[in-house]
Amino acid sequence: MLGFVGQFQHSLDVKGRLILPARFRNEFERGGHLSPNTEGCVALWTPGEFARKSEEYLAESRRGGAQGRQQARYWASNSSDVEFDKQGRFALPLAIRDYGQLVGDVLIVGALDHIELWNPASYAQEVNSAEETFKQGSN
Repeated sequence: MLGFVGQFQHSLDVKGRLILPARFRNEFERGGHLSPNTEGCVALWTPGEFARKSEEYLAESRRGGAQGRQQARYWASNSSDVEFDKQGRFALPLAIRDYGQLVGDVLIVGALDHIELWNPASYAQEVNSAEETFKQGSN
């Protein structure tokens, strides 16, 4: 599909699981991968996109010196595989929940080549503040 769009809000259950919206599930039949993402959210990647992103980090670590290696190391060591149950639920490890400040309600946002999991308050601060910039256009 590539072209994850839209936003949904679901709540973490008592076991730290989240329901993936039905419209996104077909792309994750073979599982997925969670990783820390910029701006403090968590990324959910399809296996193919995770492999592509891993290659980007690997290439950057090889040419970026110590800082590039540290970023690649942090990203890889805090990423994890994801399996989905028949209801489309998946578990978020505690470390990834802590990184994204994910408790209670979670905003699930399509970000074209991946899905982002946001604390709603963080999303409002980081992303909604970009509305004026978007309205002005990129040129």
